[in-house]
Amino acid sequence: MKYLNLKLLFAACMLSSKSLLAQQELVDTAVFNKIRNAEMKTSQIPNIAHYITDVSGPRLTNSPGFKRAADWAVATMKKWGLANAALEPWGQFGKNWEIQDFSIMMKVPYAQPIMAYPDPWTANTNGLQQGQITLLTPTQARDTTYISQHLDDFKGKFILITGAPINTADNFKPSATRLTDAELADMKDTYMVTHDQIVQYAGVYKTLNKINVLFKKSGAIAIISAGSKNIDGTVFVQSLAGYKLTNPESLPTVSMALEDGQKIKRLIQSGHPVEIALNINGKLSTADTKGYNVVAEIPGTDPKLKSQLVMLGGHLDSWSAATGATDNGAGCIVMLEVVRLLDSLNLKPKRTIRIALWSGEEQGVLGSYNYAKNHFMDAEKYTLKPEQAKVSAYFNLDNGSGKIRGIFTQNNEAMKPIFEQWFTPFHDLGAATVTTKNTGSTDHLAFDWAGIPGFQFIQDPLDYETRTHHSNMDSYDHLQIDDLKQAAIIVASFVYQTSVRPAPLPRKPLVKEPFAFDGL
Repeated sequence: MKYLNLKLLFAACMLSSKSLLAQQELVDTAVFNKIRNAEMKTSQIPNIAHYITDVSGPRLTNSPGFKRAADWAVATMKKWGLANAALEPWGQFGKNWEIQDFSIMMKVPYAQPIMAYPDPWTANTNGLQQGQITLLTPTQARDTTYISQHLDDFKGKFILITGAPINTADNFKPSATRLTDAELADMKDTYMVTHDQIVQYAGVYKTLNKINVLFKKSGAIAIISAGSKNIDGTVFVQSLAGYKLTNPESLPTVSMALEDGQKIKRLIQSGHPVEIALNINGKLSTADTKGYNVVAEIPGTDPKLKSQLVMLGGHLDSWSAATGATDNGAGCIVMLEVVRLLDSLNLKPKRTIRIALWSGEEQGVLGSYNYAKNHFMDAEKYTLKPEQAKVSAYFNLDNGSGKIRGIFTQNNEAMKPIFEQWFTPFHDLGAATVTTKNTGSTDHLAFDWAGIPGFQFIQDPLDYETRTHHSNMDSYDHLQIDDLKQAAIIVASFVYQTSVRPAPLPRKPLVKEPFAFDGL
């Protein structure tokens, strides 16, 4: 009996100590409320969004549009009073490109406009080119043997790659959704890609380069792809290659709406030859092949802690068919608003707060990964650099315009009770979920790889995957401004709380392995 009582006493002490540890995570709700009130009354998100998207235009990495947005961000943060605002080079990227003129029309059997967009870094047509179309299925277009055997069929023609017609049953599915309570309670790993999978993808890229060389050898005019997702006025436009200085010269390439592609296919299959006219004039330059990130700081005020960092960011680069509002103008808009809020409220963080707006994310998180290599860890020896120990955490936002519903801790079990307490004041805003699951394919991974706590917030999906992600619809009008305000309130509160916390946030053990995107 005495032994049992001792066991019970020990258990009670353990529970008490855990409770005490939880109580020690003091949350400055007064500052959280101050941040919330300021954002709701004086938000600059619509104005920031306008300049990042409408005024800057498409922000393909290293393009003039990216430079316009980056320069504006630097100048604006300087105006707000942030320190050390600058463009920071991270290494070699490649060619910069921006469209100057583009047109496409069906001319035969009758004249009609076509919905299509030039692919990034495409070759030019060198004037208006008109010709007939030959059809390929997606399977044929990936078969080097088939292509080699039919080179004569492509000479002087446009190659149209299109597959199955529209599945009209999809018309009855909602294009925009929010996460349900059940989905939040059962979060899974999302967007996670292993290094081995990336190596496999690299093999696919090499095959595509070989195919492009074959098509060019055939004497075809251009390659047009009418993909299965390009429906209802939405055309997804990106490029797997073209920016590298070593990429072989390819044919002009275009992405077309599936409806136009299927119409042309039906006409040809019923015995009606189709001719189109295409003009692509893009400006390609190698005057500056470096990649750049945008950085700025709110200096810390504590004599002992100001040398430490709390970082936040998102990727500023986008694709070229729209103005990159949800991918990832939204994340950058929120992060810019966060530093504006924190600075304007004169909150005096103890640690230095550093914002970083990345480039090259769409080509394999190049900006953040090279930043991590330059500042935090030797990628070959896996040895840490002194600055690595100074970063308490990095917070990222890059899943569209939806409000924050929670956060991924990337298997960092120690962060779960901490973040759960931090989210408590925001339950009324719909944010409460803390999962130890992982999410990938964006810039927090570079920090996680370098042994720094890196976090991506859970966001409502809205129409991100269905309509705006990498498409011609990724414009200001698809931003949910109220959701972005909610996100700014939460991110600002988390960043501030990290900056004043007595100790840095807990870290996972460093796993010395290649970065998933390394070497591409």
